[in-house]
Amino acid sequence: MDELEKIRTYVAIGDSFTEGLNDPYPGEHDRFRGWADRLAEHLAEHSPGLRYANLAVRGKLVRQIVEDQVPRAVELRPDLVTFCAGGNDMIRPGADPDALAVVFDDAVRRLRATGARVVIFTGFDTRGLRSGSRIRGKAATYNMHLRAIADRRGCSVVDLWSLRVFNDPRAWYEDRLHLSPEGHRRMALVVAGVVGVPVRDDWRAPWPPLDPVDWLTSRREDLHWARAYLLPWIGRRATGRSSGDGRGPKRPEPTELRSPETAS
Repeated sequence: MDELEKIRTYVAIGDSFTEGLNDPYPGEHDRFRGWADRLAEHLAEHSPGLRYANLAVRGKLVRQIVEDQVPRAVELRPDLVTFCAGGNDMIRPGADPDALAVVFDDAVRRLRATGARVVIFTGFDTRGLRSGSRIRGKAATYNMHLRAIADRRGCSVVDLWSLRVFNDPRAWYEDRLHLSPEGHRRMALVVAGVVGVPVRDDWRAPWPPLDPVDWLTSRREDLHWARAYLLPWIGRRATGRSSGDGRGPKRPEPTELRSPETAS
């Protein structure tokens, strides 16, 4: 049997990155597709009848993902698990990448014990992000731990740190935190390559030329971003709230996801 045909159940766990913000399904405001749904579509082309669950919830920290999502993922006995966690921790003051890695490692151990293939993700390089230098050292330390965990546990790694094609602003939604629909499309192609799924398009394809933005327009965009996204984020942190409070996973049960002819 082909290796891809052995993947009968795929489970995705994580935070907003894996939930798919901000890649909405056509005509739907708060139901997101994202790279994981797109990856499942690619998988379904080679594994008919693939069952797919996405347990990711926006705003979740590593410990919350491990406590809430990992036990359910273990119960589902998947053949493939994608596991990305830690971004929300890194942007909080006082984050300890060494302690987080211990929690992450134990979760990977439990997932691998099911016999599942586990794919984990490093974080993006924050050098190009505003205020990114503040957390870059912590993020790099955490990434080193994740690579060591992958080596020790026999996991595949999606190295987001090295993906320079995502340095283009068009890969990101206007909140500057989540991928755009095109960013999610390319990310699905990246992960498909790591998993070994043949795809038609190349995530490395050059971006079209970008029109220059004048100083005044750039400052107006910064002001809009601060009002629409930064201040609400600060407000949630100050009151101990999360964007994921009261939300459940978008695909809590593994169900068949047919691959649309437009998957790319």
